[in-house]
Amino acid sequence: MRTQVGIIGSGPSGLLLARLLYLQGIDSVILESRSREYVLGRVRAGVLEQGMTNLLRQAQVGGRMDREGLIHEGFNIAFDGRRKRVDLHKYSGGKTVMIYGQTEITHDLMQAHIDEAGGLVHYEAPALGVEDIDTSQPRIIFQQDGQRQELICDFVAGCDGYHGVARHSFPTGQIQTFERIYPVGWLGILSDVPPVNEELIYANHERGFALCSMRSPTRSRYYIQCGLNDVVANWTDEAFWDELRRRLPPDVAESVTTGPRLEMSIAPLRSFVAEPLRCGRVFLAGDAGHIVPPTGAKGLNLAASDIYYLSRALFAYYQEKRTDLLDRYSETALRRVWQAIRFSWWYTSVLHKLDDNPMSRRLQIAELDYLTSSAAGLTTVAENYVGLPFEPFE
Repeated sequence: MRTQVGIIGSGPSGLLLARLLYLQGIDSVILESRSREYVLGRVRAGVLEQGMTNLLRQAQVGGRMDREGLIHEGFNIAFDGRRKRVDLHKYSGGKTVMIYGQTEITHDLMQAHIDEAGGLVHYEAPALGVEDIDTSQPRIIFQQDGQRQELICDFVAGCDGYHGVARHSFPTGQIQTFERIYPVGWLGILSDVPPVNEELIYANHERGFALCSMRSPTRSRYYIQCGLNDVVANWTDEAFWDELRRRLPPDVAESVTTGPRLEMSIAPLRSFVAEPLRCGRVFLAGDAGHIVPPTGAKGLNLAASDIYYLSRALFAYYQEKRTDLLDRYSETALRRVWQAIRFSWWYTSVLHKLDDNPMSRRLQIAELDYLTSSAAGLTTVAENYVGLPFEPFE
């Protein structure tokens, strides 16, 4: 089997890259280890930066997002019995974020690229490795229907997540990794109940962090900080709602509408970066190259910025025979990655209970008090939250 760009992973980053390449007449094949139904059923992020929404529109899959997505011009931080609003529109130069679930993005991309355009995706075809990555014809070795097969490509895009084979195919000594494990996780519930507030509420509380989010006007997503060793089986719906309300300001807590879970899961918090994001003709994007804590809603948006840079580098190669953008991909993408890693680390550290030292909480309150009462502080938070702009890449 032969194609121009072999893509490992059919999550939003892999599908988005394939869609952008298709619109420029560049062939691709996606290999996915799971079934289509499994990929579509994954519950993930829902806060989109303007850079990502613009990229989805460029991919001609933004119609439903623009009709159904919720534009947010601000969010709230609750701490020390107070609730302060961060006016994103005011302090970021008119920018906003959009609430639109990753599941919906995946659905829109599948419909456009696979169902309408006939894009080729092999589901339940796990990649086993990438060979000949330093040659002009790298090969993705994969398995399908019990048979070992290979896909010969000009380039390979590893959009296959932290545990995928793309990064692990780099030769020993060709990659360096950086990691920080946080001593907490997020216990999240998805429920068909109206959101408690029309904008997100991030809560710093002595019992631990909490977040009030949503997917639509009738579907809510709530989170509470939990221990790394906690398990979903320890939590009934009632216990979750009770603990959530304890961590929210009284006026918010009494307005929470409870309901049965559609899904409940625990996500550990960590930061991870691999450098470089390229080896030979293999390029990493999204979770294959970096992971951020979900606190700042940067994971999916960082994957989109990777795809922005990588797609344009491939356009330049196929349309103008240029290799300079491919050579600059890793350095350019990593600058934005590290900026988001820094913001997510800071935002996580100021909102979560990471130790039992009373001084830590006092310092958090002092910092939040300053940031929410200072124009400079609010500008810093707003600019990072809406997403730093993509670098010019031409």
